[in-house]
Amino acid sequence: MGEAAGVDLGWLARVRAEDPGAVAEAAGRRKRRPLLAGSGRLMIVAADHPARGALGVGDRSFAMADRADLLRRLCVALARPGVDGVLASADVVDDLLLLGALDDRLVIGSMNRGGLAGASFELDDRFTGYRAEDLERSGLDAGKLLLRLDYEDPGPGSVRTLESAARAVDAMAARRLPLFVEPFLTRRDPATGALRSDLSRAGVTRSIAVASGLGGTSAYTWLKLPVTEDPDDMARVMETSSLPAVLLGGDIKDGDQDATYERWRAALQLPTVRGLVVGRSLLYPADGDVAGAVDTAVDLLRTTSPDA
Repeated sequence: MGEAAGVDLGWLARVRAEDPGAVAEAAGRRKRRPLLAGSGRLMIVAADHPARGALGVGDRSFAMADRADLLRRLCVALARPGVDGVLASADVVDDLLLLGALDDRLVIGSMNRGGLAGASFELDDRFTGYRAEDLERSGLDAGKLLLRLDYEDPGPGSVRTLESAARAVDAMAARRLPLFVEPFLTRRDPATGALRSDLSRAGVTRSIAVASGLGGTSAYTWLKLPVTEDPDDMARVMETSSLPAVLLGGDIKDGDQDATYERWRAALQLPTVRGLVVGRSLLYPADGDVAGAVDTAVDLLRTTSPDA
């Protein structure tokens, strides 16, 4: 813990304590940009995991609990050419604003954080993060919500989250703010009780169909989707909706970085896929080279774009 190169937690804490209005001032000064620019593709770095209590990376259970180290890695990633922005909870966004790392970068605020990782109430994913009015007031560029649905959920968690997600779609559309919806069908592991995402063709297809129909309009809705278990199924899965989509990077599958990149490359060539949103696999690569991992992902986007 403590201070990582270029990031002083003591300074951040001092500013927050003595001048809390500095966050809003930094947000007001931030140089903004359109959602899509240049190639029309998106490369977003995700750092919304800690607010859900998901702090582990590989065999390091609390890797993301080192805030100075996380911020340093984010600053490295955001400075790389071809990176469009960040997806994070308010505390991380506020730190990055104070550090001046978000000029000319998109900022996507994470909205529902109530379904804490590993909790018995994980499927009751209430909106405890950004609200639509917060995103508008802070001049942020978009929002993101996670929608996990368990058809066998005995409690009201899944349906409550589903209804809340629909109202968030409406609230964001009323403000003409894009909203990235990340849907999963899930089920409880009977042995451990842990939630498992259904990444089969059928599971991802159903999740896309449900997410696409939320709210009174889908005009401002994007999808944030995983690559299916069998990457050959991805083309058929993506026929389910006309909404623009970005791929959820997730962790490197089976530790095989090259294979994961090839899965991304194939999916990025599908007509509705417009980019990547990747977190831990870029911020905490096995070789420690954040800039190199980010540059590889950016190159995937460049070489799979229509203009490549």
